[in-house]
Amino acid sequence: MDKEEIKKILPHREPMLLVDEVYLNEDGSSRGFYKVKGDEYFLQGHFPDNPIVPGVIQCEMMAQSACIIFKDVMKEKGVIPVYTGLDKVRFRSMIKPGDLIQIDTKVLRKCHPMYKLHGEVSVDKKVCMSGEFSFAIVKNQEGE
Repeated sequence: MDKEEIKKILPHREPMLLVDEVYLNEDGSSRGFYKVKGDEYFLQGHFPDNPIVPGVIQCEMMAQSACIIFKDVMKEKGVIPVYTGLDKVRFRSMIKPGDLIQIDTKVLRKCHPMYKLHGEVSVDKKVCMSGEFSFAIVKNQEGE
């Protein structure tokens, strides 16, 4: 699934759409990709002479890459995914401009509207970040 197809599922738009491609694996897990170009807004001040993808951005990439797992639920009109927690998150290696990020996620537990997943972010098969995350798929309340 390319960026235009992802936009049919996720409400995120540039500059906060942080996955280029996402695929659903046969076992129900997902694999996403993002190429760090170097001109992203989050690299401008993190850090000017040594740009590194911030940890919070990696966490957001991890969550967005799970979108294909929930495509049927997310296609319901007026729903949005919201983070409810992060657990056991560990950063092991820096991600820099030019890197092709691979993001793998799998569902640990689900009880709609709540979901808990595990994810790994890697570059060249080296794990850069891993952790568990939870989110809820909720009705978008206009005016909030």
